[in-house]
Formats: sequence, structure tokens, C-alpha cells
Amino acid sequence: MALVTTMQAIVKAEGETYPAIQLVFLRSLIGFISVAPLVWRHRRKLTDLSNIRGHLARVAFNSAALTLNFAAFAALPLALVTAIGFTRPLMLLVMAAIMLGESVSRTRYVFTALGFLGVIIMVQPDAIPWNMGLLAAFGSVFFGSLAVVQTRRLAGENTVILMLFYTVGLMILTSIPAAFVWVPIPWSAAPNIILIGALAQLGQYCWLQAYQKQEARLLAPIGYLSILFSGFAGWLYFGEIPSLSLGIGAAIVVLTTLLATSTERWLVNRKEA
Repeated sequence: MALVTTMQAIVKAEGETYPAIQLVFLRSLIGFISVAPLVWRHRRKLTDLSNIRGHLARVAFNSAALTLNFAAFAALPLALVTAIGFTRPLMLLVMAAIMLGESVSRTRYVFTALGFLGVIIMVQPDAIPWNMGLLAAFGSVFFGSLAVVQTRRLAGENTVILMLFYTVGLMILTSIPAAFVWVPIPWSAAPNIILIGALAQLGQYCWLQAYQKQEARLLAPIGYLSILFSGFAGWLYFGEIPSLSLGIGAAIVVLTTLLATSTERWLVNRKEA
């Protein structure tokens, strides 16, 4: 979380100069370089996929989500974008029911409604003008949720191939639009640009290692501490002070997400008893 939060702070700082799509391309380019040996090793499998349209759709959704996320970080406080990102499980629940036909209990729908109430408190519609930054943040959640739905549709595919196709596809897909809005990068800015990709890859590696060494049920709640990391980074580097409404709204979103599963399990056990 520390690595990813640092990366987000750099994205926010560089986002004032470089278009979001350019930063996404550079991030994916650095990621591609880091996994190039694996790409070469599995090159035949990458060109012989059974569901090429499904893979392309997944990459397209992820590209849109990442680009909008970078744009949101450039326009909004770090803590606010992070808190809005917590709504992805809530939106995913609705999408899974509609698009995948997954059964969703009334309990989860209630907690989802409460979670979106927390979102309203966070963004304060009567106080915060709806600008492109907020639209980008919620757009990132929307397309990110679509990407997860598409990943579920690709169940059974090799995990390594999913990761490699994502890395290669993201680089290719973002290269063309990035070329149209390209802003020259001076040598003085190169270290920060490289750090964006390097920190993203290192952060992903740390998460993979963590989930290999510890149970997911213990690690998942720790992810919500990222609101503290992003709030501290925003204050330290950009002088952003999280508002009380942001704290209350984020707490509601986190609690509803955490309590939905435990409450549903308790109700099921009660009926069985």
C-alpha cells in the first residue's frame, strides 16, 4: 500500500503536466519491460487464445479504468479518489447480479444501498461541484467493475496468460491515443515517470506475495487502511486536509462492505439453527 500510494502521489504531481493516457502507456511500457522474458516464454499461448474477444474486452475495460483513475488523481484529493474506489465491491455486486446472473440476497442489497449513502456523504453534492475529476473517479469504478466481470467470464484461463495479455494489451491499446496527445518528457522528469511503472509493479508483487503467505480473509480488511495512507500522502505532499464528511462517508462504505458478508452468514446460520 505504501508503494502504490507513493505511485499515486507521483501520478497526481505529473498529471498536471502529462495527459492521463500518456502516463498509463508509460506505466504499461515499464511493466512490459519487466515481464518481457515471460512474454517471450509464453509467446505461442498468447497468440493462440480461445477467447480473444473476451481478453480484448477485459483489457479495454482495464485501460479505461486506469486512465480515468489517473485523471481523477490529477484533479482530486488523493484520499477522496481512494475512498470512491472503495465503492467498487458495491457496484460489482449489482453488475454480477445483472450480467452474470449471480444470486444476491436482500441483505446485500440493503448494505449496498447504505454504502452508496456513504458515497453521497463523501462527495457532498450540495457543496462539491460535479467536475471532470469526480466523473473520472466514478467512471474508473464503473469500468473497473466491468473488467472484474469480464475476468470472471474468463474463468479457467491460465493466470499467467491473463496477466501477460493484460500487460501487453494495455501497452498496445494505450499507445495510439497516447501518441495523439503526447507531451515531450525532459530528462529531469524521467525518474518520476520510471518510478510510476516500477512502484506499480513492485506493489503488485508485494500483494501477490502477501496473499501467498497469508489468508485472504485477514488481508482484505487491511486494504482499507489505504485511506489513511492516501490521506497522509495528500497532506504531506499537497497540503490536502481530508474533510469530516469524507471520513464519515468512507467509514460507512468500508463498514457496509465488511459487514455485508458477516451479516449474511449470521442470518444463514440462524435459519439453519
